[in-house]
Amino acid sequence: MTAGPATRLLPGRPRVLVAVVAAATVLQVLLAATDLSPALERHSELLALPAYAGLVAVLRWRVATVHAERDVWQRLSLGALALAVLTLVGALLETVPATHDAGPVLAAWAPLAAYVFLYGGVVRWNRYGTEVADPDNLLTGVAAMLSWVALTQSAVDGFGGPESLTGSQVQPLVVHIAFAQLLFITTLMQRVLGDLRRDVRPVLIAVGFLGIELAACLVLAEVAAPAWGPVAGTFLCLVMAVAATIAPKPARSQPSDAATSMAGAFTVIVIGTGALIASAVGTASAVALVAGGSAVIAGGVRLLMGVRDLAQLTATRAEALTDHLTGLPNRRAVLRRMAEDGGRGPVTVFALLDLDRFKEVNDGLGHAAGDDLLCQVTARLTPVLRTGDLLGRLGGDEFAVVATVEDGASPEETAEHLCRRLRECFVEPFLLEDLAVHVGVSIGVTTGSPTGDDEGTAQLLREADAAMYDAKRGGGGHALYDRTRHSGDGTALTLVEELRAGIGEGQLVLHHQPQVDVGTGRVVGVEALVRWAHPRLGLLAPDRFLDLAEAHGLMGPLTDEVLDQAVRQLAAWRLDDPGLRLSVDLSASTLLDAGLPERLAALLDAVGVPAAALTLEVTEGVLLRDPERTRAVVGALRALGVEISIDDFGTGYCSLAYLRELSVSELKLDPSFTAGLLDDAPTEAIVASIIDLAHRLGLRVVAEGVADEVTLGRLAELGCDLTQGHLHGRPAPAPELEIGAGALRG
Repeated sequence: MTAGPATRLLPGRPRVLVAVVAAATVLQVLLAATDLSPALERHSELLALPAYAGLVAVLRWRVATVHAERDVWQRLSLGALALAVLTLVGALLETVPATHDAGPVLAAWAPLAAYVFLYGGVVRWNRYGTEVADPDNLLTGVAAMLSWVALTQSAVDGFGGPESLTGSQVQPLVVHIAFAQLLFITTLMQRVLGDLRRDVRPVLIAVGFLGIELAACLVLAEVAAPAWGPVAGTFLCLVMAVAATIAPKPARSQPSDAATSMAGAFTVIVIGTGALIASAVGTASAVALVAGGSAVIAGGVRLLMGVRDLAQLTATRAEALTDHLTGLPNRRAVLRRMAEDGGRGPVTVFALLDLDRFKEVNDGLGHAAGDDLLCQVTARLTPVLRTGDLLGRLGGDEFAVVATVEDGASPEETAEHLCRRLRECFVEPFLLEDLAVHVGVSIGVTTGSPTGDDEGTAQLLREADAAMYDAKRGGGGHALYDRTRHSGDGTALTLVEELRAGIGEGQLVLHHQPQVDVGTGRVVGVEALVRWAHPRLGLLAPDRFLDLAEAHGLMGPLTDEVLDQAVRQLAAWRLDDPGLRLSVDLSASTLLDAGLPERLAALLDAVGVPAAALTLEVTEGVLLRDPERTRAVVGALRALGVEISIDDFGTGYCSLAYLRELSVSELKLDPSFTAGLLDDAPTEAIVASIIDLAHRLGLRVVAEGVADEVTLGRLAELGCDLTQGHLHGRPAPAPELEIGAGALRG
């Protein structure tokens, strides 16, 4: 017969052991149903030992062979083992004259030790079978058991107790009733709170605990003989052994719940107090008073522990919603506030603030100064907000303000007033390391009623980001989101994520501009210029995305992609012109990447291009941001044989020592010098001096921005080596690149 999903048996189940437990149960029933001799009645607990031992063996097999719910059955097996060992010890003590009277007492109280382990196993089981996380706490379990004992003892005292049983016989029965009832209720929670159709095992074990309770009640009421107590014990062993052989349903343990634990402790206090009141009204019982009082004390201690846990949980949740540097609400808290406002329905004004020149502060004065600046900005912004407005830090140098519309004002007026107050905070300079630094702010603001879900808050964030990006491109200030002007544009956040995906999807393309030898008119080099073939916005120039890539940590993979395309294209071109060189720009963060030289060496080796054919261009400002680290990376690149070019030379503050220390190969004149060469005598003098200095140092000079023959002729007279500009060709894809009568084929 094939069992259904709820009763599917485990493979290799120990049939013999289960049969032993069943036989012991039947034997106990037969003995209890007949008139037992005094000797047999006195040793009825000892006759249950085969059932206890068989259950221990079954449960140990379950723990050893099945991983699921292993900790549950481990605890249940410990309870069965405690019951068997204490029962055996009690029987042995009874055989010794000196301890003859202690043996029955120990055997009668043996289940007490077992109940503690059984309770722990049942509670743990509830964590697998239900969504309710019962408190897996020994103190709560002991307190619950004591409260049930006190309540049961009070009830027994209220009815006067049995006449034919002594006090030493009544007390174990009271404990059996109380503990079995508690375990019955706890086990049955799985059937009430769990899936009623998938697991029959809790019902089996709950019936076993119910049998213990009923047998003890019948004996206590003098309806059944004391021998029926061990019968209930062996019956519990049988149902637990059968349940251990049934395959568990797929489940995972639920986490503990502090609120549920506190509710359990409160219930224990109520029950224990009720037992104390019942004892005070009726005949006072020492057992009820001690058990009830202990339950109240243990429940109170557990309640205090729960209050402590909830306090810690509250503090942890507060930390999870707080920016540790500024103490402001963090991104998660801001988004939650926006969602809450959306759920209530009012129009929300959301402003996104981005500090201008923050990167310069970090690079020039260090991260400590940057952190100090963020704290000072927080101190200035907080007082200008109205009561109820929320100021938060989204991360980096981005802040956000969530505000409601002012009384009697439109959303647009509220947004305008808010932006004015925020911008006034940046009029005065900030004092950083005894240096007064002026830092501006770009603010993007939008208004609307978020839907209360993630998509609604994300929409407001995108709109504010689009407006802020527009304000930043306009040179600072603030901008209100305009759907007609901003909806089709790529916001900063959107562009960053699209760029992240586009790098890996091959959306970056290279355009190339030739470099011509002034003396021969021959193309001797090409500069690779990156473009982004955006699927929605079309071909984007570098100024639309390189700053975003630098700010969001994408310059590394972007540079690797550009170098890979450039070097492979150079390899193809060098098949026709072996002397051709290629130039690629490097950014600030790239020159701090210590792994770049190794990756570039591997690329050149794989493609078969000599390192000397590649020129890497860096600006003067890049070299000055972190001289020690950039010097190490540039030195490693030079050791490969790659040439280094100083781009836009003459517009920065580069020390002439760098030209010697870094073994620079080339200087590129900024186009501003080329444009003023013919009309401005000082510019011509500067260009002539740079060319003369470069030649004395053994460097070649490339003039950018050459647009006409007259400028080219004057550069030739001054001794310039190479020229680059629209006169020779605009940047174009490799297949379209034409120089004079020839073409460089892609």
